Amino acid sequence: MAVPFRRTSKTKKRMRRTHLKKTVPGMTVCPNCGESLKPHRVCTKCGYYKNKEVIVTNKVETEEE
Repeated sequence: MAVPFRRTSKTKKRMRRTHLKKTVPGMTVCPNCGESLKPHRVCTKCGYYKNKEVIVTNKVETEEE
């Protein structure tokens, strides 16, 4: 069985493993409020999906109060 002649350095080991990393799922931006969310999901902040209100959320309106 073959045995390495020299120890593999940290740099060589890390260069070999650069493609072994976790990836973040693709995120989209809500067109209504600008919140980042997963694709094909209802926005939890404003309750919109495809520019239609699907879920009624508790919005605090403080514009004229």
